[in-house]
This record gives sequence, structure tokens and C-alpha cells, in this order.
Amino acid sequence: MWHADGMFSSGWHGLGMIIWLLIIVVVIMLIGKAIFGRSNQVSAALEALNERYANGEISEEEYLKVKAELEK
Repeated sequence: MWHADGMFSSGWHGLGMIIWLLIIVVVIMLIGKAIFGRSNQVSAALEALNERYANGEISEEEYLKVKAELEK
């Protein structure tokens, strides 16, 4: 049974819900950043690698080795 006295009575119940919603939103944002942030970093690294290879700064062997590492 619910009692009228306690921390979650009246106004505190709404505040507790808002705090939990904020926690859930922050966790979802952190997970999204971890997933999509990694793909953006790999994409930028591959772009830089392609440019170095196109400019002749690295050999084909080195290019393929680094590319394979980035795509793991």
C-alpha cells in the first residue's frame, strides 16, 4: 500500500520521475556518442590514410595494413 507520508509523496514523486528521465537520457546520449563517435573517427582516419596513399607518402603494403587495422 502507498502511504501519504514519505519522500515520494506529493511534489517529490514528480521530481523523482524527472531525475530518472534525465538519467536515462544521459545514458542514451553517452551510448550514442560511443557508437557514432567511433565511426566518425574511423572515417576521418581512413580519409587521411587515403590521402597519404594518393600522395605517395606510404606504400601499398603499409596502406593495406593500416586500413585493415582501422576497419576492425
